Amino acid sequence: MTEPRKNYVRPLDTKHGQIDMAHGSGGRAMAQLIDEVFARHLGNEYLAQGDDGALLPNPGEGRLVMATDAHVVSPLFFPGGDIGCLAVHGTINDVAVMGATPLYLAASFILEEGFKITDLVRIVQSMADAAKAAGVPVVTGDTKVVERGKGDGVFITTTGVGVVAPGMELSGRQARPGDVILVSGTLGDHGMAIMAVRESLGFESPIVSDTAALHDLIAAMRDSGADIHVLRDPTRGGLATTLNEIARQSGVGMMLQEKALPVKPAVNAACEFLGLDPLYVANEGKLVAICAAGDAEKLLAAMRAHPLGADAAIVGKVHEDPHHFVQMTTAFGGRRIVDWLSGEQLPRIC
Repeated sequence: MTEPRKNYVRPLDTKHGQIDMAHGSGGRAMAQLIDEVFARHLGNEYLAQGDDGALLPNPGEGRLVMATDAHVVSPLFFPGGDIGCLAVHGTINDVAVMGATPLYLAASFILEEGFKITDLVRIVQSMADAAKAAGVPVVTGDTKVVERGKGDGVFITTTGVGVVAPGMELSGRQARPGDVILVSGTLGDHGMAIMAVRESLGFESPIVSDTAALHDLIAAMRDSGADIHVLRDPTRGGLATTLNEIARQSGVGMMLQEKALPVKPAVNAACEFLGLDPLYVANEGKLVAICAAGDAEKLLAAMRAHPLGADAAIVGKVHEDPHHFVQMTTAFGGRRIVDWLSGEQLPRIC
């Protein structure tokens, strides 16, 4: 009597191997990919539970915040980061601008058949490094594989959970006439870093993505005691679209000062070359804050004292406006409407 034939799975080749359909089949190959790539790099006590979800401790007082974001950036690797750290930073920031302390992340991967395993390892290691640095672990996840030509390498969706302390209220509905608008640093760095790679633009000062987790900066801002009404991270659509969203939510108008807007010379040059406006270019490590006028300088000082807010600036004010327009006083003293982004200015940047 012969022994039953055992299912054989060849060793995972993390240097030269590629994703194939078996890695999404739910069988041994998928288990091997999860063990040797995801669990090896992202492993922690919650992920090690090995169930369909993670059993997590009760955060105690406060309300829960949950945010989710899909990441389809092209190219996958860019100056200053990659899709892995971007997926971690982006969702942490969505939770943090709600006034919450980010606690946990979930990650879902859609892999394309033929994707290099060495690139996947690099992306997952980047996620692990970003999550560890932020103190926000990936506690559960999922992996699917699609046929060649249907996935563009890898798509990542991350979901974040955090807790808001009692009494903390931050919302796009809370901007009030007389409030002051601040940004935490230079605008357009991430979007132009992506475009510089795509268009093979060379600059004396390379453009580097600003991707970063902002929750420590936000904690320092909250600790300042400033009366903060709104926090938001100006990602797709940039500062212009973000302020239009807030103006509509709060039923107010806004006036920006062009001279006050911080933009790096290389980013400005790239925007001029490509016919883009840095106000509409995505950021992944910057935030917008709207606070009571009397606390603006206090908040600005707190932001500039943190490494991620060193280039913070006061850029405008909130005022009454039944039309909810965002406007800007130009460098020449005129005014122009800063309207909603029309169409897709920069596809596949986050």
